[in-house]
Amino acid sequence: MLPRQTLFTDDRLGDRLWPTLEALPRGSGVVLRHDSMPEEERERLAMEVARLARARGLLLSVAGDVALAVRAGAVMVHRPDGPSFGLPFSLPVHDEAEALDARRRGAALAYVSPVHATASHPGAPALGEAAAIRLARLAAMPAIALGGMDAGRYRPLAAHFAGWAAISALKT
Repeated sequence: MLPRQTLFTDDRLGDRLWPTLEALPRGSGVVLRHDSMPEEERERLAMEVARLARARGLLLSVAGDVALAVRAGAVMVHRPDGPSFGLPFSLPVHDEAEALDARRRGAALAYVSPVHATASHPGAPALGEAAAIRLARLAAMPAIALGGMDAGRYRPLAAHFAGWAAISALKT
C-alpha cells in the first residue's frame, strides 16, 4: 500500500513533530530524515516515531540508515546507505539520470522533486509539472510528487503520481 500523502520530517519541525504526526490521517506516510542528529538521539527518535506510526496506522520510512529502518520496523528505507536487505526502498529523482538509476536499481518508489519552488531549498529551480510527470514516467515505478506540494497542487497531478509529500504543508 502506498500513502496518498507523506510527511518528510527534519529538524525544522522541532517540537511541531509530534502534533504533526498526530494530525496525519491513517495510511499517511512518514519519512524520518534527521541525518544531522547524533546517532543515539536519532535512534531514540526513530523508535518513538515508529511506536506512534504503528499506533496510528502510518507507514514509516527511515532515510539513509537501513539498519535503523529494520530496528524501527519501517516499511521502507529512503536513500539506503547500502544494500536494503530485502526492505523496499525509495530514491529521490531530480533529473533523468536519477530516474533511470532508480529504475535500474529496482526502487519501489521514486520521490520526484522539486515539482514547485520550495522553502526547504530556497533558490533551487523547480522542475514544473510537465517535467516532473516526464521523470515519473521515465522512472517507470510509483512516484510521489515532492517540492512545494499540497493537496490542491496534487489534484491535477493525481493521474501521474501515486501521492504527494511535503514538510511545511503538513506541519500543524
